[in-house]
Formats: sequence, structure tokens, C-alpha cells
Amino acid sequence: MPDTTETTPGWLSADDLESARARMPILYVEAVPVRVDDSGEVTSIGLLLRIGPDGTVSRTLVAGRVLHHERVRDALLRHLEKDLGPVALPRVPPSLQPFTVAEYFPTQGITPFHDPRQHAVALAYIVPVTGDCRPRQDALDLVWFSPQEAASAVVQNDMPGGQGVLLKQALAHVGCLS
Repeated sequence: MPDTTETTPGWLSADDLESARARMPILYVEAVPVRVDDSGEVTSIGLLLRIGPDGTVSRTLVAGRVLHHERVRDALLRHLEKDLGPVALPRVPPSLQPFTVAEYFPTQGITPFHDPRQHAVALAYIVPVTGDCRPRQDALDLVWFSPQEAASAVVQNDMPGGQGVLLKQALAHVGCLS
């Protein structure tokens, strides 16, 4: 009898994804793109400008799901290329130790992170990029901010679902918050 088990990695159908989101946490990667100087100090942080499903404009990090049978490193590179373009030249570190793990819940208030669609677990990385970044897919623009600007209330208030909290954690991790 032939084995009919589906083993091809890839996307779930919309119905299957909705069903999975209702039953289990979904793994994501999130990346804070940064520019660094010759000594490795963060000089600027790149934030995407997007229009949400409800028509609101917000600033976001690079983020996306890890596919079935996809390595975390490959997912991180795929989403960086998808959001920043093919010549962004990200430098993903040899060790894939995230700077934090963010747990998004559909119920607000459990953690600072909220996603009304699902319970999601995101491995968060700070990724230096050295190339020319040209946003693709659903991003309107990529704007570079100084660490001080990125930590400001104005920028933080433009970031949905707790991503501003995640950005502040990234800035603290690289020593950019006083």
C-alpha cells in the first residue's frame, strides 16, 4: 500500500491555517534590522511602514511564520529578503540565539504582546544589514531611525501588538537605552 502522507513543506490553506491558529501556538521569527559602525555599535534601526487590514498605518519589524520543515535560519533569511529586498545583505549570526522570545496572545493583557488572530511564539533577533534595503511585499517603506528616535514615544505608539516593547528590549540588549 503506497504511503499517502503529505510531506511537502509549504503553506497551509487559509482554512487549515485558521484551524491550526485556533488550536496551537504558531512559531514566528521577528527581526530588528540595524546598521552598525566599524566598532559594532548600532547607529540606526530600520522599521517598516505598513498599512494594516483595517487601513491603519503602522511601523513594524520584519516578521513572519516558520514553515513546516524549514530551519529557523532559513525562515529568518526568507523574511528579511521578502521585507527588505534581495540586496539587503543581512548578517545573521552563526549562533541563532534570539535576544528574547515574545509570546503573543489573542487575549490582551496576558503579556505585552497581542495578536488577535492567534497564540504565537516569536523568536526575536537583531540583524545587521549592510546592503541596499528596498521594501517589498506589503511594506510601503523602510525608515531608518537613530536609537534615540526609535525609543521615542512617537515611534513606539506607531507600533501595534506590543512590537514597540520588543523594539525597546532590542535597544536595551545592544546597550542603546540609558
